[in-house]
Amino acid sequence: MKITPYEIDLEKAVALIAEKNYKLVVLQIPEGLKIHYPKFVEFLEEKTNAEIIISADPCYGACDVLSSDYKNLGVDFVIQIGHNKIPSVDKFEIPTIFLNAEAELDASKVIEKAIPMLSGKKIGLVTTAQHLIMLDFCEKYLTEKGFKIFIGKGDSRIERAGQILGCNFSSARSIAKDVDSFLFIGSGNFHALGLLISTKKPVVVCDPYTNEVRKKELDDLKDMILRQRYGAIGRSMNAKIFGIIISTKLGQQRKKLAFEIKEKLKLKQKKCYILAINHFSASVLESFRKIDCFVSTGCPRIAVDDYMQYKVPIVTPIELDIILGFKKWGEYSFDEILE
Repeated sequence: MKITPYEIDLEKAVALIAEKNYKLVVLQIPEGLKIHYPKFVEFLEEKTNAEIIISADPCYGACDVLSSDYKNLGVDFVIQIGHNKIPSVDKFEIPTIFLNAEAELDASKVIEKAIPMLSGKKIGLVTTAQHLIMLDFCEKYLTEKGFKIFIGKGDSRIERAGQILGCNFSSARSIAKDVDSFLFIGSGNFHALGLLISTKKPVVVCDPYTNEVRKKELDDLKDMILRQRYGAIGRSMNAKIFGIIISTKLGQQRKKLAFEIKEKLKLKQKKCYILAINHFSASVLESFRKIDCFVSTGCPRIAVDDYMQYKVPIVTPIELDIILGFKKWGEYSFDEILE
């Protein structure tokens, strides 16, 4: 199915529904594609005999897999649109298919604009799931311009070479020592920001939707975010009671890490409680008024994106190590969910 500018292979889901005789199917759609829900539903109802339910909850990525709540509804199949599967996340309560939304866009003009901003001739090429289809063209284009291109392979959470997640930059770090700078193809700043902090190499952003190129803006954003994170760490230095948050989302669960953090806090004579949450929000945490600092083991974006919403500081596991004295500020790095 073509949803401009995305190609989504819904026929693959149709074939599985017919093969397995699924009767009740849930569509899980990211916010950017929810506007197209009528087309998805109409297509599936026309091609299959299944009843279709739309999950109205936010879908944050392939890590955000639907839970037993839907199993209790009698759902026997889930279609998640817009993401590649995380290979190491495979114990689903309900059979689930991941259908990437591949964006076919002309990247030649925006890459041409990016070339003067690139540092050196050895370039690491990275992108998100939606733009993997463009990597071959970009590699060939830049090679013809005299650059040596590197595309790294990630750990077991990464399905394709050159792909990064907002919580995993292992494909970029695998080649960081070999490159002078990175070219990121995609929209928004969060992935590129994580790439910049994780690899400590210059990053140029090529946005194929707007044909914009960004470098200085990303560097400025990095400085602002690091100041915010330093502020969160500073506000937490005298914290006595900590709340350790575990995400119940299948692809974000770091239970072992949460209990390791508990032991670290006990070593420093700090009191702590472990909280399990599915949908994070500042209002949910307001009930826990005696807690001085929250530590999130869920999606790394939670502490960074929503910084201004939390009255009580929320930090990442790496930031907690700085608070407790296990690491120095100079060792700061972006929190990642690795294999």
